[in-house]
Amino acid sequence: MKRSGICVSCFAFYIIILLLASIHFPLSQSQSSDLIDQICKKTPFYDLCISTLHSSPLSPKTDLKGLALLMVNQIVANASDTLSYIEGMIENTKDPNMEQALAFCAELYIPVVKYILPQAADAISHNRFVFASYSVSEAMNELFSCDKKFLSGSAQSPLGDRTSIVQKLVEVGEAIIKLLLSHY
Repeated sequence: MKRSGICVSCFAFYIIILLLASIHFPLSQSQSSDLIDQICKKTPFYDLCISTLHSSPLSPKTDLKGLALLMVNQIVANASDTLSYIEGMIENTKDPNMEQALAFCAELYIPVVKYILPQAADAISHNRFVFASYSVSEAMNELFSCDKKFLSGSAQSPLGDRTSIVQKLVEVGEAIIKLLLSHY
C-alpha cells in the first residue's frame, strides 16, 4: 500500500516535470511547422497565413497565443506601411476628390495602427481574447470603410492590393484569435 503511494507521487512528479519542460522549452521546428499548418488550415487564407507566420523568426518558438500575437504584429506592420503609402499619395495628388478620399482612409488607418491593433496585441498578451477579437473586428470595419469610400465615388482606388492584403491578414488574425477563444 505504501509502495503504491510512492508510485503515485513519482508519477505526479514526472507529470509536473513534463509540464514545466513544455513551458520552458520551445517547440521543435517540425512541431512548430505542424502547429502553424494546423492553425492556418482553420483560417480563410491558408497560403497567406503560412507565408506570414513562417516569415517570422519567432514562429518556431511559440504556441497558439504566440502565433496570434505574431499575426497581429504583422497586421500592424502592413497597416503601417499602407498608412505611409496613403500619406505619400496625399502629398503627391493634384486631384481634390482623390485627396479627400485618401485623407478619409488615413483618418481610418491612424487609429487602427496606433491604438486598435496595439490594444489587440496587448489583450492577447494578457489573455483577454474576447477584447482582442473585438479589437481586430473593429480594425476590419475601419479598413472596409476605406474601401467603401473609393467604391462609392467615381475614383478608382489607388491603393490596389495593399488594402486587400491588410484585410486578408486581419481575417486570418480574427480566425486565429477565435481559435484562442475556443482553447482558453
